[in-house]
Amino acid sequence: MEPTEGHGTNLRFAVITPSVSERSKYLAEAVASVHATVRAPLEFDVKHHVHVQQEHLSPGAARNALIRESSPEAWLVPLDDDDLLLQRTLHHYADLILHHPGRRWFVADFVRMDRDRRYLPGQDYAAWTFPSSLAMLTSIFRAEHFLQGNVCFHRSLFDEVGGYDETLGMAEDLDLYVRFLLGGHLPLRGAHLSHLHRVHPGNLSRGVDARRHHTDLVRLYQRHAPRMVALGVPPPAASTPDR
Repeated sequence: MEPTEGHGTNLRFAVITPSVSERSKYLAEAVASVHATVRAPLEFDVKHHVHVQQEHLSPGAARNALIRESSPEAWLVPLDDDDLLLQRTLHHYADLILHHPGRRWFVADFVRMDRDRRYLPGQDYAAWTFPSSLAMLTSIFRAEHFLQGNVCFHRSLFDEVGGYDETLGMAEDLDLYVRFLLGGHLPLRGAHLSHLHRVHPGNLSRGVDARRHHTDLVRLYQRHAPRMVALGVPPPAASTPDR
């Protein structure tokens, strides 16, 4: 069922942040960034779902556990424990939701900073606008486009595709977004920045270079190969050695 919020008063956001104890110095700043959210002139509820794991779960399992605590009517916003949400991010998502009531998935740009919160010039990430799910899937598997925490989607869409795959140790978020697209759900791009992505030695994605990303794409394609072939999405091209 499509969400039917009115003028903002019924909108609910659930920011999702699993963490582990050794990353507490970053987590405190992530939590503070969500608390700094500016709502005016719209009205909406925000709940930050945070859990510091005593035992390390897979990324998908950790996120699924927190999302199960959220309202069935919530709009989900993943935020890594070392990243910072911008003050107007949820306001901009709320504005998009209210102006596009038939859409259940939105994307935005983000920028990168170093471990000390200094801006890294030339490393911004710009989301694209695609004419169709097929075009976006093709771009993803050509390694031209990717998505991280620069998304907002409705809980009903998450439930529809079965949530994050808990067996994946990497690229579980991209797998979820691929399943959104396979279901015919194309995201709407917002003209705003969603968050500051912190680049530091403890990044969970550290070491994911072009070769590793290609390997992840091949595995994701193989997981969904029958549907990819039926849609006409070509497989990832052969990998070339890093230079």
